[in-house]
Amino acid sequence: MTTTQLRIAQTLGLFYDDWVVMSQGGREYVRTIERFNEETKTDLDKAFQTTVLEPLARLCSYFPEINEAVKRRKKKQLDYDAQKSKVRKLIDRPSDDPQKLPMAEQEADLAREMYEGLNTILITDLPKVVDLRVPYLDPSFEALIKIELLFSQKSYEELEALRPQFSQEMEQGQDTRVDDILQQMRSLTITGNF
Repeated sequence: MTTTQLRIAQTLGLFYDDWVVMSQGGREYVRTIERFNEETKTDLDKAFQTTVLEPLARLCSYFPEINEAVKRRKKKQLDYDAQKSKVRKLIDRPSDDPQKLPMAEQEADLAREMYEGLNTILITDLPKVVDLRVPYLDPSFEALIKIELLFSQKSYEELEALRPQFSQEMEQGQDTRVDDILQQMRSLTITGNF
């Protein structure tokens, strides 16, 4: 927010040159926004980083591991399905080697155990991760709201302190000029008269 306010203040400054001097209120606005931007970076950014962004990043860091576990389970399921298919083929078309079917059944059992082990872990642990996200993120959201409130209060105080500067200028005839410009802006349309 302060970076945007600073850009607006700097852009407003570009409208003025040697012939048209920026009013005292305008210059004070630019100085206030520059100072407020620096204060916000030092005070609020660190708190925002520590209480909001870092916990979110930590939570998000678990998802690649979870996705990898889901992929491993899928691969184990494919291995298990392939072993079951091999056993079915040996049952449908018995082999000359009597040891092939028991070995294939043993490999299928091992593949099933590996798949079911991963599947059980995911079925029990994923709901826990999903359930923990709310109590984990609640403090971050609370901190975010407090930081936004503090920012809004400071911003209001800083900008409210500028009001007397602009009130004096408005009393000196600037008020009607602003009203005229606003009226012209309101009369502009982006659609034709139909």
